[in-house]
Amino acid sequence: MRNLSMNMKRAAVASLLFGALASGAFAQEKSVAVTAIVDHPALDAVRDGVLAELKASGFEVGKNLKWQSQSAQGNTGTAAQIARKYVGDGASVIVPISTPSAQAVAVATKDIPIVYSAVGDPVAAGLVKSWAPSGTNVTGVSDSVPAEKQLEVIKQAVPAAKRIGVIYNPGEANSVAFVASMKSKLSAYGYSLVEAAAPRSVDVSTAAKSLIGKVDLIFAPTDNTVASAFPGVAKVANEAKIPLFAGDNDMVKQGAAFGLGLNYGDIGRQTGKIVVRILKGEAPGAIASQTSATYELYVNAEAAKAQGVTCQKA
Repeated sequence: MRNLSMNMKRAAVASLLFGALASGAFAQEKSVAVTAIVDHPALDAVRDGVLAELKASGFEVGKNLKWQSQSAQGNTGTAAQIARKYVGDGASVIVPISTPSAQAVAVATKDIPIVYSAVGDPVAAGLVKSWAPSGTNVTGVSDSVPAEKQLEVIKQAVPAAKRIGVIYNPGEANSVAFVASMKSKLSAYGYSLVEAAAPRSVDVSTAAKSLIGKVDLIFAPTDNTVASAFPGVAKVANEAKIPLFAGDNDMVKQGAAFGLGLNYGDIGRQTGKIVVRILKGEAPGAIASQTSATYELYVNAEAAKAQGVTCQKA
């Protein structure tokens, strides 16, 4: 009888535990770790968008979600350290924002799901082999805007321009791929390209100054190094009266005349949706890399006037 009573008690406890689990009382906390190469409004908007989408899907910090976010402050070595820390922490999903951070995380783990965001060309960056499902632990969302679309805006805005100067970090695969794409499209628009390398943030203003007298306008792609020191580029463009175009709206706010880009808050929400799918059990390797087809044209009338752009917006 004693054994029967003990068995009945165990069964009752098991039943209570099962009921608690079924009701979510013991729901397992998920861990999402975010890292970005620099602090920048566009990248910050991606991070905030990811968190907003997680909350909208029922994952809340302090309840069933552990959230970490760190910036590498422009240092690739620090990006690698952050990646290794997140792997050691056993994050459920790691979200690297920008190409350098994504590459650092991809080197650090082949097991933990990676959902990159704001990566211009994930194939050129070596994150995935194609835009199809990778079959690995990597997927994500690109912030690529095709070079031909940028050139179309430039053609409409400054039809007399012939020489385009582009400032970028040759160490960023994302930027190298974009410049190569732009080069391949130039002849169709009657343009020539003058490149100005800026390997570090402190080189950005100098690179911009090197273009004075050589170009009819300056284009700044979604390059993290250039973005981190963009006000310096705007200052050069204003003083030299060279039209300045950019690859995202935050650069327009900081002094570019025009910018064709994406809404980075939306990119973050799109990234967050993928993170949610993985937290709910989908394999990252079964989810194809994505991009956005919704482009937005931004105009800074004050900057356009300062830079001598007198045409109507594209």
